[in-house]
Amino acid sequence: MPELPEVEAARRAIEDHCIGKKIVKAIIADDPKVIDGVSPDDFRASLEGKTIVAAYRKGKNMWIELDSSPFPTFQFGMAGAIYIKGVAVTKYKRSAVKDDDEWPSKYSKVFLELDDGLELSFTDKRRFARVRLLKNPVSVPPISELGPDALLEPMTVDEFYKAFSKKKIGVKALLLDQSFISGIGNWIADEVLYQARIHPMQTASIISKEDCATLLKCINEVVEKAAEVGADNSQYPSSWIFHSREKKPGKAFVDGKKIEFITAGGRTSAFVPDLQKIVGAESAKAAGKRQQGKVKRVKHNDSDGEDEEPEIEEAEAGKSKGKQRGTDNKRASTNKKLKGSNGDNDENDNDNDEGLKNPSEKAKHSGSSKGKGGNQEKKARANMAAKRKLEESGDDEDDDGSEGDDDNEGGKDRKLSSKTKSKGKKTTKRTAEPRQTRNKLSNKQK
Repeated sequence: MPELPEVEAARRAIEDHCIGKKIVKAIIADDPKVIDGVSPDDFRASLEGKTIVAAYRKGKNMWIELDSSPFPTFQFGMAGAIYIKGVAVTKYKRSAVKDDDEWPSKYSKVFLELDDGLELSFTDKRRFARVRLLKNPVSVPPISELGPDALLEPMTVDEFYKAFSKKKIGVKALLLDQSFISGIGNWIADEVLYQARIHPMQTASIISKEDCATLLKCINEVVEKAAEVGADNSQYPSSWIFHSREKKPGKAFVDGKKIEFITAGGRTSAFVPDLQKIVGAESAKAAGKRQQGKVKRVKHNDSDGEDEEPEIEEAEAGKSKGKQRGTDNKRASTNKKLKGSNGDNDENDNDNDEGLKNPSEKAKHSGSSKGKGGNQEKKARANMAAKRKLEESGDDEDDDGSEGDDDNEGGKDRKLSSKTKSKGKKTTKRTAEPRQTRNKLSNKQK
């Protein structure tokens, strides 16, 4: 998206080709999302017949000064761009207008025809830009809320370090904050942190004065170089991480070192783990974030006070996680209820075992209790039915199919040898004597 160098290139193009010329025709798009706070007709009437005096910029905002106020101001958002017919102006990834597209573009929001025939257009395909008509742009938001311009108002080392020492947030998040320093966006922040060998999630307040001086030096050098070449990224030094930060994870390298991706400052951030080490309490946290960053790509506004690209993928991930957590909670709640219910059944089953003389009936009863999910009334009925059946049937069959001999023998056969627990449930096991021994005892008694 356009950052300081791209907006500066647009400003310089207007300064070089439009100063001193009169606006003879203006076409303003009927798009209240982009054209903020003024009707297309009023906007047009405020421009036609005016002469362009100057073009100014602060951060990622630009405005054109006319021979009388109000002045059109442009906040570029994610895809805002200035085009001058017949003039090469820097293009960037999200720019909507191509050389063979219709003119003016269907995405044009402000179109100006000058008295010498030159035509200028501000386009925005994605509609995150804001165009306003202001009497004094520097005195009102968003420009009045911006921090010092990274190119035009460089801080001293002492100012920079003092400001950092008060900020207990990640350094990349701080650099993206337009009220702290204006003009730095995602790619510049990644570049200067890489060159300064500072991890993007390092807490700003614990960065040493020496490292702050290095970082400030890198900011100045990167911004100046990018502006010098008109934001033509093909002229950026080959050693910059810029050229590899758009590659896929696992295939991104700079100077032979692997680039990894994390979410820092709300943005997908490229850094080199071998060179950018995090220190302090954030080290473990950063390790976890790095793993998340490998699979998640997010978009974010650059904290410049305007809604830009919504964080679609991250929001969807959050929704998925929320749904999953809800499902897990429901599942856990259901399991807890079942476990509690089974626990009650188990306790009652053990009590009922004392009243049941037949193991096979006991097994049937236990299975019935489980199937009913702890229904006490049905279990009680099943227990009474089992008792009545025992009273009617008299002697019961043993597990091996042989009949019981007498009450004493049957009692011996049915003694409980041990009770074991399995998965929270008590089970019983009776000692079975060898059939031959039991038969001998039976014959002797006879």
